[in-house]
Amino acid sequence: MGWQVLLFISLLSLRVVHGQVSYSIPEEMAKGALVGNIAQDLGLSVERLKSGKARIYTGNTVEYIELKTERGVLLCKGRIDRESLCGQTMPCALHFQMILENPMEFYTVTVEITDINDNPPTFEKGEMKYEISELTPTGARFVLEKAIDDDVGINGLNSYALKPTDNFVLKTISRGDGTKHVEMVLQKPLDREKHEYISLILTALDGGEPQLSGTMQIIITVLDVNDNPPVCSNPEYKASVTENAPVGTLLTTVKATDIDKGNNGIITYMISKSGAAGLFKIDANTGVLTLTGNVDYEKRKLYELDVQVSDQGGLSDACKVIVDVTDTNDNPPSINIMSISNTVSENMKPGTVVTMLNIQDADSSDNGKVMCVLNKNIPFAIKSTTNNFFTVITDSELDREISSHYNITVTCSDEGVPSLSSSVTLTLQISDVNDNAPVFERSSYEANIVENNTPGLSIFTVRARDADWNQNARVSYILEDSSVNGVPVSSYVSVSADSGVIHAVRSFDYEQIKDFHFRVKAQDGGSPPLSSNVTVKILIQDQNDNPPQVLYPVQTGGSLVAEMVPRSADVSYLVTKVVAVDVDSGQNAWLSYKLQKATDRALFEVGLQNGEIRTIRQVTDKDAVKQRLTVIVEDNGQPSRSATVIVNVAVADSFPEVLSEFTDFTHDKEYNDNLTFYLVLALAVVSFLFITCLVVIISVKIYRWRQSRIMFHSNLPVIPYYPPRYSDTLGTGTLQHVYNYEVCRTTDSRKSDCKFGTAGSQNVLIMDPSATGTMQRIQSEKSILDEPDSPLEVSSLV
Repeated sequence: MGWQVLLFISLLSLRVVHGQVSYSIPEEMAKGALVGNIAQDLGLSVERLKSGKARIYTGNTVEYIELKTERGVLLCKGRIDRESLCGQTMPCALHFQMILENPMEFYTVTVEITDINDNPPTFEKGEMKYEISELTPTGARFVLEKAIDDDVGINGLNSYALKPTDNFVLKTISRGDGTKHVEMVLQKPLDREKHEYISLILTALDGGEPQLSGTMQIIITVLDVNDNPPVCSNPEYKASVTENAPVGTLLTTVKATDIDKGNNGIITYMISKSGAAGLFKIDANTGVLTLTGNVDYEKRKLYELDVQVSDQGGLSDACKVIVDVTDTNDNPPSINIMSISNTVSENMKPGTVVTMLNIQDADSSDNGKVMCVLNKNIPFAIKSTTNNFFTVITDSELDREISSHYNITVTCSDEGVPSLSSSVTLTLQISDVNDNAPVFERSSYEANIVENNTPGLSIFTVRARDADWNQNARVSYILEDSSVNGVPVSSYVSVSADSGVIHAVRSFDYEQIKDFHFRVKAQDGGSPPLSSNVTVKILIQDQNDNPPQVLYPVQTGGSLVAEMVPRSADVSYLVTKVVAVDVDSGQNAWLSYKLQKATDRALFEVGLQNGEIRTIRQVTDKDAVKQRLTVIVEDNGQPSRSATVIVNVAVADSFPEVLSEFTDFTHDKEYNDNLTFYLVLALAVVSFLFITCLVVIISVKIYRWRQSRIMFHSNLPVIPYYPPRYSDTLGTGTLQHVYNYEVCRTTDSRKSDCKFGTAGSQNVLIMDPSATGTMQRIQSEKSILDEPDSPLEVSSLV
């Protein structure tokens, strides 16, 4: 390796050409992407690169750039990742040399790799957890993990965002080295009783386009302190007990809550000392109040108990329990209907009063307290308004389409033990409102109709149903305004307002329109009316109403077109191909070709599917030169349609033989047309030349007259001036000599670079009588050019 370096240095000492070129490309370019045209940028030719065996020298580093010598360009050898190549170093560049030999040259090439935003900011951890006491003061700061972005510059890390910001805000501190220190600051006190766990999302954003981001979840656990006392669910509880109730009778349950956690939330229940303490007992843990002695209604009708609730931290609350002693129950409640509505509308709002009831119980105290309920699964509820008065109200929205009437059973029970009850059933009718729009049977419709239909033909029927009743359920159908190819859709179809039957207004043509769509609206008879719409698509089906059209050969009334077949043609020789199309579709456009007439049916045949005309036997000298074929083209429709085409075929080996047979067809007509054209052209040219000569003569006369007047009034002698070397007695112009140029063509000139045009095709001939002389001249010239021993001389006089 050392001697190679020394050899390289010695060669450079002989003749070295220095040069430098720089390029800039973005990273992640695809393999084979263009870096730059180094040949053009260094002023070198591609031939110099090839002859100098140009190559790239990178030393021991990896080659990321390759040289295409045949194009003189630098291409990416593979995808280049700037972050893997340079990391955070800026700028990032590849340095290498391009070396050429004979003579030795080298050039320094620098390719700068610019950064693209292909790396989002990332966090080392996807989640961070903090435990913060709910008594932590505002302004407390918590350091967060920084994000890392492998991109540089504007594509690098730009900013942070924290969501939500109910309790914490984000503070970013920029350091002297350019990095950013991120902190989370408490701006609102924490309350564990409201939010025990707080989840935040920290988002890191870069400055690239499009902008990329990375996120990290922050989970905060709020630690509890005993800052909330227990609270009774009700400040006062009421209970009743019949006289002579057995010991252990459950009276009520006192409930209290403490929103603290752990030992700070454990509650203890206790009854304060009173005269009735020996008759009642409360469970210290559950708050259940029970009877522990015998009560007597005649001695005392009411007991008031003070219940104290305390937590483990010494905080407490108090509530009162009132116990009524009642007598025995022996009278059921009496239900009296004060007002009733037999019919209500289905659009009644929830809370509307349907019936008012008065409930009476002859018993006293709790035996006279009555509670009323309704049967289940009905949209009604019963509500107590004042003492002994109840109202039956609607509990939710009514729908006549679900149920047109309801049987409401009201059951009232007293609070006696055992409880006595009575019930009554009310029948309520639901009247209809227009709250349901018509609904189509399908989300969309699609129908087919054959083209060339009769106007007024029924295509199909759309149907919509309305769940309402009577007039509100009467549906009418309306065709919505729209356009099809700029024409109102009403000129295509119509819809029956009562039945929804769609009729065709016009006769359709598949070749003009294959399908179209429109919308039909269904509207009920309510006030205001409700409606819905549906999309209808009509597909036009094709009929065989168009015959085939022959594209080739073209049938013209002027020149006669003939296909030329040499007499040496073998069997299956392709004469020509009949090309036809059919604007119909499907099997209506499937074409078949048949030979209907022919001068010699034993000589030609037509391909059934491809229309190719081929010979079916060897052509002989006895076959007529002029052959006339009639080909019929039929489609596959029902009924079938057809077109015919006449194909003229010339069986000959030379142009004169063909011309002699086909000249008589159009010679007279074209001769007369050409004669008239030439007469008009000659008259126009003669008129133009006469006017031009007249103008020139007048101009010369005027010019000479003015010169003579000037010389006559001038006192100076007149000396004629002739420009040197421009007099030419031979009348050959301004050149002094005559130059002759000779171009000779040798025997092997067919193999040289001198190209002579030949006939592009010998199969198709256009027989024009006016071109007869030209064709003969072409034949004579062609025979001369084809002789290998005859030189061609061309003289040009300049």
